[in-house]
Amino acid sequence: MATTRLDRWTRVLSWAAALSLVGLLLMIFFFSPTERTMGNVYRILYFHVGVAWVGALTLFVALVAGIFYLRRRDPRWDTISLASIEIGLVFVTMTIVSGSVWARPAWNTWWIWDVRLTSITVLWLVYAAYFMLRGAVEDDEKRRRFAAVYAIFAFVTVLMTYLSIRFLRSIHPVVVGGVAESATGLTEGESEFASGVAWKMGVTMAVSTVSFTLVYVSWLLNRIRLQQMIEEVAQLKNRLLARL
Repeated sequence: MATTRLDRWTRVLSWAAALSLVGLLLMIFFFSPTERTMGNVYRILYFHVGVAWVGALTLFVALVAGIFYLRRRDPRWDTISLASIEIGLVFVTMTIVSGSVWARPAWNTWWIWDVRLTSITVLWLVYAAYFMLRGAVEDDEKRRRFAAVYAIFAFVTVLMTYLSIRFLRSIHPVVVGGVAESATGLTEGESEFASGVAWKMGVTMAVSTVSFTLVYVSWLLNRIRLQQMIEEVAQLKNRLLARL
């Protein structure tokens, strides 16, 4: 019954994620206006911000799942944590790649060892090492426990990446809550909203975050379903070996 319900939700969310991505692409290229300074290059930020948000979300889910595993010792929480970090590493990679593509015309370079870029590189390496840790421990219970603790402490790198541009000088723009940027562009921003331009950008950015969140949830359910199939195959294998 649980597997059937999971299969149904997996199909529904997979279709919802696919349709939302199609709608997002249409909004990016036909609904959202061209930015005044950067032109059409600005459109890549809809992908960049969306995958960056979901990348942080996946790692936060891994943190929460790790805490619940340590409290309850339920392997399902370990599966959620593992799946979230697998998916999160994909989204962090997409964040780095899309940011690099945007940086080429904006900064005239593909990469610069800026504080924000350095911190997200450290983040990527820390979470890549998570899989090395899991592969180095043979005992299932110890592997899950060590992985849960690692997922909890590794989230510090996510906080460092977010806070780096607020406390350290950085070329990377402040996307959310930039006081200086808001004060400087207040008059210009009001005129853009009055002309019906900025709200379209805001709506498209919101749709981007929702679309990539749906992608994450659908991937997560598919990964959990895959893990269930792996465990069922292992159980059948053990039963077969016991009878031989």
